[in-house]
Amino acid sequence: MLAQRRYELIMQTLRAEGPVAVTTLGARLGVSQATVRRDLAWLESQGLLVRVRGGAAASTSLEPSFAAVATEAYAAKDAIARRAAEMVSDGDVLLLDIGTTVHRLAVHLRGRQITVMTANMAVYEELVPDPDIELILLGGVVRRNYRSLVGFLTEDAVRQVRADTLFIGTSGVRADGTVMDTTVVEVPVRRAMIESSDRVVLLADADKFPGSGFATVCGPEALDAVVSDVGKDADALESFRDNGVEVVLV
Repeated sequence: MLAQRRYELIMQTLRAEGPVAVTTLGARLGVSQATVRRDLAWLESQGLLVRVRGGAAASTSLEPSFAAVATEAYAAKDAIARRAAEMVSDGDVLLLDIGTTVHRLAVHLRGRQITVMTANMAVYEELVPDPDIELILLGGVVRRNYRSLVGFLTEDAVRQVRADTLFIGTSGVRADGTVMDTTVVEVPVRRAMIESSDRVVLLADADKFPGSGFATVCGPEALDAVVSDVGKDADALESFRDNGVEVVLV
């Protein structure tokens, strides 16, 4: 196996599984531990990973910050969020996912008589001054770069509640309507939120079709509605409609 291919497989494994031992990588790649250590040393020199005892982990510095992502397609995200806010009724109990479009939704919910549950610290900061909103911050491990809470504590907290509607973001939507994510640690929390909600609404701007991501969050059958500015001829829209998903274009 060529070195470049080994590098790609190593990084894919670290991003998908977190810290991985040298012995595990060697077995997966079919090479010696010495070869793995040399590969890890090179990847570390490029700033792609950090060495941990007995193995390595992907560098978190590679992930764009919440603030950086928030500036991308800002107008589209705000238009989608404004339209999504119209889908909320007074008295609703909402789950708000992580993500910058969902944060824009929170901006348009200020002053409403609703309950908001979230693991999105940006949403929390946006709504905490608003006395009209009953605000519940779900616990968990702080993921500082993306201003979210993750881990089994967050998943357990989500399983203890029930929401009328979940508003969820994504890093990419495949042509068959599959919702993707680039960050594996967020996927279990999103799946738990889907299970704890009566209605699931996907917020996705045109850049998310197909966007990016290698981890599957859910298929189109898990969604009730999608709000987007994507073109009417996008392949995913047909998949959504075939699965009974309401498509709202802005």
